Amino acid sequence: MKHAHPMEIEMKFRIPALAPARLRLEACGFLLASAQGPELSVLWDRDGELRAQGGALRLRRYGGTATLTWKGARVPDPLLKIRPEVETTVGDPAALEGILGQMGFGPVFEMRKSRSVWNRGALVACLDEAPFGCYLELEGSPGAIREAMGQLGLEEAQVEPRSYVTLFRELG
Repeated sequence: MKHAHPMEIEMKFRIPALAPARLRLEACGFLLASAQGPELSVLWDRDGELRAQGGALRLRRYGGTATLTWKGARVPDPLLKIRPEVETTVGDPAALEGILGQMGFGPVFEMRKSRSVWNRGALVACLDEAPFGCYLELEGSPGAIREAMGQLGLEEAQVEPRSYVTLFRELG
């Protein structure tokens, strides 16, 4: 997601199904920005260099666009996922893959899921369906995330602290 500052702050919740979550998002004033559709995310690395630093380089294809995202190491927090993040839209993903390859990077992990994106002011909500379950992500300021969490009826017991990469490796 795009940010006003280069830090990603999000909380991910395991949910039983997408349909009730959609209704709750609508009832809480979220507006659909991108309809549910397939997403392909490929992680790139160079001899494990980024992974060793706790970072990642992801090329995501979703909603007819491609985005390159660099993520830095996570900042410790018991519930929130906080990490530096910089991303940009990519006009020609195949050309970018060629550039990455010439720089010594290669694809190291692929994830496929279904996603929809919702917005309410500066807060972004993503509904994801992966092979191992359904999730709702809230991304924005810590205060806005906690406020929406209460409005949406989400509880700390539903928080999924693992990344999608970890979940795909363990469960996918």
